[in-house]
Amino acid sequence: MATELVTKYSKYVDEQFSTESKKAILTNQDYDWTGAHTIKVYKALTAKMNDYDRDGSTIGVDESTQKVKISRYGLFQGIEATTEEFTLSKDRSFSIVTDALDQDETNGVLGSAAVLGRQIRNVVIPEVDTYTYGVMCTKAGKKPAAVALNVENIYTEILKGSEALDDAEAPETERVLVLKPATYTLLKKCPDVIMETDIGNEMRAQGIIGLLDGCKVIKVPANRLPADFGFMIAHPCATVAPTKLEQYKVHRDPPGISGYLLEGRVCYDAFVLDNKTKAIYYQAMTAAEKA
Repeated sequence: MATELVTKYSKYVDEQFSTESKKAILTNQDYDWTGAHTIKVYKALTAKMNDYDRDGSTIGVDESTQKVKISRYGLFQGIEATTEEFTLSKDRSFSIVTDALDQDETNGVLGSAAVLGRQIRNVVIPEVDTYTYGVMCTKAGKKPAAVALNVENIYTEILKGSEALDDAEAPETERVLVLKPATYTLLKKCPDVIMETDIGNEMRAQGIIGLLDGCKVIKVPANRLPADFGFMIAHPCATVAPTKLEQYKVHRDPPGISGYLLEGRVCYDAFVLDNKTKAIYYQAMTAAEKA
């Protein structure tokens, strides 16, 4: 007679891998949506410079514009108050039911707290990240033609990105270089690259793995980035990434359920400011490289 062997379930769970969000390094929370679903932001406009008319000899009618110059400072210039509008477009939610016996009979694997944490870590965070990175790549102010990145040209292409931000007069500090793992490998193999990896624990806790030419270097999983992603250099001043509502609820024994009802709602979005698009440089890779 065969002996029935014991089957035992471990208290440890084979969890799915998940990467913490690095969105906060690349974006800002400078604008407030409290009490509104849409906000309008004024764009800063400027006036051109003139040659000061010290002796007043050119006061009169400007022949080229037929406008009367009545000031030694030059023709009066009006400043238009234009705005850009940001409306939150992502209002997402989920609903999960766990039975009252699930937590006890699965070693806590299906306990409400474990299920909710797993949902946030493996579903909510990746979705928000993917959307935000996609907006930044689409709205980047500088997008050169796609190239086939390799060990020989990776550093040169990154330097071109830094040069583009310099020419656009984007802030030189706090720039971030975003790499996917495959591109990071190319960079590490490049003999011309000297990356500063002796950084503080606070920066490492944020997901920063080093510094390169003044840029903070971060790695983002390829599945959270556009399919043709090569690399991106961005300053956080360019992108506003609000999360107006992030709400999670655990209902115990709601009508019709013996157990727990887990509900979550996240209202978020990402916007690139019109006057700061040039603070984002996005380099796509060619189809041949993707294959």
